[in-house]
Amino acid sequence: MAEPGSKRGLVRDARRAREVILDAAEAVFAEHGFDGARIDAIAKASGYNISLLFQYFGDKLGLYTEVLKRTDQDLTALQAQILAPMLEHAEGSIPTQKMRNFLVTVVQTLFNYLLEHPRFLRILTWEMAEGWQIYKQIATHLQSEDREPFDRLFQQGEQTRLLRSSFTPLIQLAMITPICQSYLASLPLYQVMLPEEDLSSREALFRAREHLVTLIVGGMLVDPQAPGSDS
Repeated sequence: MAEPGSKRGLVRDARRAREVILDAAEAVFAEHGFDGARIDAIAKASGYNISLLFQYFGDKLGLYTEVLKRTDQDLTALQAQILAPMLEHAEGSIPTQKMRNFLVTVVQTLFNYLLEHPRFLRILTWEMAEGWQIYKQIATHLQSEDREPFDRLFQQGEQTRLLRSSFTPLIQLAMITPICQSYLASLPLYQVMLPEEDLSSREALFRAREHLVTLIVGGMLVDPQAPGSDS
């Protein structure tokens, strides 16, 4: 074990402090949005002084960037995990069920992630309401989404007549997030509309997720049973 004053101990303490500050910042940004968030409130919530926040993150924008970087890393890892089975196939050889399973997994994974990360859900909602103005300033600091695997995958889907549309693949996939976001962010409204139902129960959320799976996947894939479609 490292001595309290050792270099390793100091590095460990610094990492712990950064994580505590980022957790506090995420909570404040989720509650008040970027413009409404105050550095002194973040410092108070974290238990560290403002000077340390500036030392680690530079300014409020730098702090916001680091908060979103953590989520970006999570989503990049999930993307790689979901894509891996799809990239095993040669050109033009994706089975219909494989493509369907891929899209189902994407919807379920994004829904679950937003459900399990309500602060990120609120930050997304703030960004959308404010026209993504802050996100545009920091986008270059986040991991760039590799379009090539998606483009290749959707090109194969078009060639094998699995997909309904040739609309930009990355946008088709990106639209899944705000659809899931809209449902989860609107749960309080739906609860007012249906006060006799527990829409936040595990069973209700499962039904909602599977409804979105049906809605989204059904809208993206050709129905093999439809008249005129290839079997």
